[in-house]
Amino acid sequence: MPDVIVVGGGPTGLMLAAELRLHDVSVVVLERLSEPTRQSRGQGLHVRSVEIMDQRGLLDRFRAVGEEFQVGGFFGGITKPWPDLLDTAHPYGLAVPQPVTERLLDEHAVEAGVEIRRGHDVVGVGQDGTGVSVDLADGTRLRARYLVGCDGARSTVRKQLGVGFPGEPARAETLLGEMRLTADQEEIDAVTARVGRTQPRFGATPLGDGLYRVIVAADGVSEDRTAEPALADFQQRLRALGGTDFGAHSPRWLSRFGDATRQAERYRVGRVLLAGDAAHVHPPTGGQGLNLGVQDAFNLGWKLAAAVQGWAPERLLDSYHDERHPVGARVLDNTRAQMALLGDEPGAVALRELLGRLMDFDEVNRYVTGMVTAVDVRYDVGEGHDLLGRRLRDVRLERGRLYELMRGGRGLLLDRTGGLSVAGWADRVDHVVDAVDAGDELDVPAVLLRPDGHVAWVGADQRELLGPLSTWFGAAAH
Repeated sequence: MPDVIVVGGGPTGLMLAAELRLHDVSVVVLERLSEPTRQSRGQGLHVRSVEIMDQRGLLDRFRAVGEEFQVGGFFGGITKPWPDLLDTAHPYGLAVPQPVTERLLDEHAVEAGVEIRRGHDVVGVGQDGTGVSVDLADGTRLRARYLVGCDGARSTVRKQLGVGFPGEPARAETLLGEMRLTADQEEIDAVTARVGRTQPRFGATPLGDGLYRVIVAADGVSEDRTAEPALADFQQRLRALGGTDFGAHSPRWLSRFGDATRQAERYRVGRVLLAGDAAHVHPPTGGQGLNLGVQDAFNLGWKLAAAVQGWAPERLLDSYHDERHPVGARVLDNTRAQMALLGDEPGAVALRELLGRLMDFDEVNRYVTGMVTAVDVRYDVGEGHDLLGRRLRDVRLERGRLYELMRGGRGLLLDRTGGLSVAGWADRVDHVVDAVDAGDELDVPAVLLRPDGHVAWVGADQRELLGPLSTWFGAAAH
């Protein structure tokens, strides 16, 4: 019997499974699809996800296949230059197609010892005081101590739990796909620029070798949201809005998405938890969906591992909901705002122009960019120093970089005083006595970092340190 079953083998499920394996938790991933999808809705990693990949030693793999980009305030179709003084040592995103991201995370999970079973459709979930049972479509049943539903917007796990999924249904729909175009680039650019003034959901991005990623506003909302659109749907809408279909032909894949905005009422029910799109759905404006799911997994992995291993403090696993539900709610709100900006009515156009002028102020640009890239996320870990609850950027130490020291998924006490100790927690927390280099990037005596890189304590007093150690890492070992 595995310790944890993860339902869903997308980026969220694969990231979570690999995080659990860092702590020797046995994991089985059940994925409904027999083969990875070719659809590429997610187009890259924002800053916080770039940091996460670096914290786990994966960044070089992503940089080898991705293209760095710096777009400040990527919000509601408004793009600005990268803002000054964004709090990160990784001031860029990475343009990586979602299938490539999934391949890299799949390889990482397998290397970590995760068992991935494709073509396994979950149809039933039940739990008792000792574990969770999973019924598959082929009539077999599996059991584990915990289960995490990472199975998307139509999550079977969430429905089996009876967890409410309140929000707003789709009121607008967008067609998205990859296809070949025969029109020359000059014509495509000219039409996109003209139509884009009032229709931000319109354009064709070259992918190379005559292939384009095409996006266009649909004509209403389809009754059957599971049915793929046809090439004729794209051609009709391109002609209606732009006067030409650019000679679209030979589609690679076609899809549609709506602006439905919903969030699970609870991220945890007993031994079953929800993450990624199973916990929240929203329009893809700002490119936040894939990133939000990966960051859910990064928050949950070490906490669930602690519960499996038996050292989790009281409410540690509940803190997953407490911390990530507000983050998800804020993303839902900012995508609602972006969809309002993307409208074609005069008020939306005027509002988009006004916000564009406001974002010329660097402070506003930095605020919006920090929100979309998730570098400004702060968890409630108590009152005190301004760093508390924030993730710490990658600082350079005398012995190297901070993120290089965090790749084992353990807590870390970065001690500039040399007088502190993690005795009793050394099996869960690393103690690094090291002064920050001449750049003096961290002007505090010591910080205690959780495995996800968020600051749990700042100070210099050993007695004060004991409380946060117990809160986040359980009772001291004898």
